[in-house]
Amino acid sequence: MLAQSVQPVIVEYKGKADGKVALTNNTMSPMVVVLEPKSFSITPEGKGVFRDLDSNIHVELSAMSVRLQPKQTYYVFYKATADQLPAWFTLYATFSSPKHSEGLDVRLMLPHTVYLYQKQPIAQSSIAVSDLSYNVETRRLTCNISNDSAALTRVQSVQAVGDHSSGDLSGFPLLPGASRRIEMSWKESSPPTELDLRFDRFHLKRPIPAAIN
Repeated sequence: MLAQSVQPVIVEYKGKADGKVALTNNTMSPMVVVLEPKSFSITPEGKGVFRDLDSNIHVELSAMSVRLQPKQTYYVFYKATADQLPAWFTLYATFSSPKHSEGLDVRLMLPHTVYLYQKQPIAQSSIAVSDLSYNVETRRLTCNISNDSAALTRVQSVQAVGDHSSGDLSGFPLLPGASRRIEMSWKESSPPTELDLRFDRFHLKRPIPAAIN
């Protein structure tokens, strides 16, 4: 069990959010939690780059800071809207001790990420897969997945399929106009033959070209 936690980590809404986040202190000491919404972008390698909340996203919190007693869970309620959809942000919860020491004060930042989807789902034609290849020596499959539309979507799962087995990667968001670099290991001696990307309403399947050395 983690000493501090935020649940859930990711939530998705259509249009606007009306939700709650659970802040839990599993330690035997009181903790102070400060909440701050942040906007972010995601690099092709999947790294989040955070910044101040965009002015077109509006977040109302039932509390901006909370004092948690030992073993206590506290729920913070919130509402979020955006002038234009889709939109997304992360609500960062920073846990720290209410007592400041003369040494190093430790702070733990845990995210609660909110996605506000547009009404219309993304079209399959907006997703492109490029540079799909498999390297025999490293046993690694790579490709680029791009979203050429103004819509937000999520790749539910990435699956490579071979003659006798398959390998999976967990899903990830694909932001409007963004791309994502995929790398995944393959354990079998025979190369994978097909890549299967699962979205909410469709699958994208691509044959994997002959392996390279």
